[in-house]
Amino acid sequence: MDRTLAIIKPDATKKRIIGKIVERIEEEGFTIAEMRLARLTEDEAKGFYAVHKDKGFYGSLCEFMSSGPVVLLVLEAENAIRRWREVMGATDPAQAKPGTLRRAYGFSIERNAVHGSDARETAEWEIAYFFKKK
Repeated sequence: MDRTLAIIKPDATKKRIIGKIVERIEEEGFTIAEMRLARLTEDEAKGFYAVHKDKGFYGSLCEFMSSGPVVLLVLEAENAIRRWREVMGATDPAQAKPGTLRRAYGFSIERNAVHGSDARETAEWEIAYFFKKK
């Protein structure tokens, strides 16, 4: 059983489609191991996206991710990382396949409704970043 972090981003929470995305997660056979609503501070967003700090989109991404509530989820399934990335679709909604979440709900590369870890090591780090062990 693999684990991945998923985030329902501020654009999706503003559109009031949290339920639709969670329903899709469950329909795809993922187990939601942890879930919480949060409002990231800009510092939390900067820490989370620090890997991108030298890229031109870093500032606007951090500002966007701290602009409204997000839903943080830990998903479990066989091949969870790969499967969640398939369900999400390409980063650019215009390039995402029909039926993917980003194609259905995304607006732009940045405002693309959902986030998912891209590798096992990344998933471990991202999960620990938001879900501290007690």
